[in-house]
Amino acid sequence: MFLLILSYVSLFAFIGLSIYKAYQYGHMPMHGRQDLYPIPKEKGKGHYGGSYFEETDWWKKPRETSLFEEIIDMLKEMLFIKKLFDNQRPLWWLSYSMHLGIYCLLAWTVLLFVGAGTELSGIAMNSGHWWATIVYHLTFITGLAGALMVAFGTAGLFIKRTVVSSFKKYTTPQEYFNLAFIFAVTASGLLVWINDPGFDYGRNIARSMLTFSPIEADAALSIHIVLLGLLLIYIPLTKMSHYVGKYFSFHKVLWDNDPNLPGSKIDQKIKTAPVVKPQKSWSAPHFQPEPPKTKEM
Repeated sequence: MFLLILSYVSLFAFIGLSIYKAYQYGHMPMHGRQDLYPIPKEKGKGHYGGSYFEETDWWKKPRETSLFEEIIDMLKEMLFIKKLFDNQRPLWWLSYSMHLGIYCLLAWTVLLFVGAGTELSGIAMNSGHWWATIVYHLTFITGLAGALMVAFGTAGLFIKRTVVSSFKKYTTPQEYFNLAFIFAVTASGLLVWINDPGFDYGRNIARSMLTFSPIEADAALSIHIVLLGLLLIYIPLTKMSHYVGKYFSFHKVLWDNDPNLPGSKIDQKIKTAPVVKPQKSWSAPHFQPEPPKTKEM
């Protein structure tokens, strides 16, 4: 039952902590606006870098924005890491391999539960049924491709950050640990897969979670489940939770060019911003709080 409980705890912790992280981002005090053009939400102007300031008497006219165009531009970055591709092509191949592998493994996880549900409905994966055949092969492709790409990406990034001095000097011990942790989880999964190329073990885990029944696992699979569970809990607590912050960094920082008019929401935020006290201190030597003043006798 330990493995089953860990599977529930890690899955709900990942979801819950990610939601809490999004809540924290959404309730942060006003940021330092950057207004970096082109801004996609500028309807009809985003493609050439224009803005509502081009209009005469713009403050008197209703402003037209496009959330759809903004989301499309975000997806280019979230799904393809476009800025890294444009500006740091050699690093993109490794980084995108890891991220694309993670996307494949997310799809693989969903397919495992679909497969488990299919088996619970009475259709076996080896029955020759058209639906079972599709689910089986998609599970195999996404699982193997995803694991290999994540292993290649994390190992490559670890080596690059170790060997290339321009990356090494900016890499913290935690970043090395993060890459090694993800690689260890992926490698342990591949070791389990060698003896079970059809990912039956994954569907068995999903079926146990759907039916609240104990997970049957040997030593190798138990180690993999424990490592994966710890990773799911760990990710939202670290900088790897940038998958949550992407939307806010684009929508609320880079592209937040809403006009600051008297009495507007922006105006109110600016007035209340100075009274917001920082939650953490800054350790930089050039920015230290003044020592408390002593009363003169």
